[in-house]
Amino acid sequence: MGITGTNGKTTTVTLLYRLFKGLGYQCGLLSTIANYVGDERFETENTTLDPVSLNALMARMVEKGCEYCFMEVSSIGVEQDRVTGLEFAMGIFSNLTHDHLDYHKTFAEYLRCKKLFFDTLSPKAVALINTDDKNGPVMVQNCKAATVTYSVKGLADHTARILEQGVEGMLLKIDGTETWVRLIGVHNAYNLLAIYSAAVCLGADASEVLVALSKLESAPGRLENLSGPRNVTVVLDYAHTPDALENVLKCLRTVAPERQLICLFGCGGDRDKTKRPEMARIAQQLSDRVVITSDNPRTEDPEAIIADIKAGLDAKGLAKTLVITDRREAIRTAILTAPEGAVILLAGKGHEDYQILGHEKVSFDEKEIVNETFKLMLP
Repeated sequence: MGITGTNGKTTTVTLLYRLFKGLGYQCGLLSTIANYVGDERFETENTTLDPVSLNALMARMVEKGCEYCFMEVSSIGVEQDRVTGLEFAMGIFSNLTHDHLDYHKTFAEYLRCKKLFFDTLSPKAVALINTDDKNGPVMVQNCKAATVTYSVKGLADHTARILEQGVEGMLLKIDGTETWVRLIGVHNAYNLLAIYSAAVCLGADASEVLVALSKLESAPGRLENLSGPRNVTVVLDYAHTPDALENVLKCLRTVAPERQLICLFGCGGDRDKTKRPEMARIAQQLSDRVVITSDNPRTEDPEAIIADIKAGLDAKGLAKTLVITDRREAIRTAILTAPEGAVILLAGKGHEDYQILGHEKVSFDEKEIVNETFKLMLP
């Protein structure tokens, strides 16, 4: 089973892998965070591996008796023929927003590469698409696979509605049945509905799937909460696109409307520059305070990246923005100067425990930095 789209891929495949393992199946996982053959973990460099590595891992899955493999399929992976020759039982489309234009150059080309994945599905496969995204129906034009739809806003084969939500989770109504889940946010309602729909399409019992959904916890670095002194909460999330940042900030606003919201983020070097000012505008609009810092600068000058980001701020935005290039110091400062009860979003790194400076990967674990800073706040 492969999922493609801009946001939600990692959460969806990771939780599908956990869900089917919980239902008693041996499974494989190929994701941005790590690859798994059963319980054996393999580190990964890319969202979608090269064809030799990919097939080697799948061969190991067969040897270990895995019945399912859940994998992320990137647009670059499709365009470079990394998944050519694989026969997918299911293709899932989550959404399509601004990303990877440094590689694809235009949104139309980005869309074409995503659609190419669905164009190659066989008549025996299922194409599961999010019809709330206007590009969903485009994905299955001329697609030979059977189409199944899901929606959080309208009519579809499978639907979900958010009935309640708080910091601890949300109450969803999925295909008419109420289910409490531990994840929060509209984007996670989409992810969970995609997981439920995929599982049902694969023959799992709907009631068993809903029970399993209620036990799932978020993927590493996806809305991961750390609680500290003075009721300060730090949230780690991989959000590194404008749409993902907007989704996470809106989610935190909804579940904790009375608490001050601080957004710390940067943008990767040697990547799409056009999203930098757009992310700044979103942070300004949805946060009480903004801290701009480095992400993975790679071979770009971090100060130049930050200048591109700041171009998206107006005078009001600049007035509530702090710029600290060193990400470690930025995190420490954001936490130590936060008012009581604040929620601090550390966006962009998520599960990553490193920074890429030049061509070198340097150890950088945000969780460690946060916990060390929390200790400084203790009396």
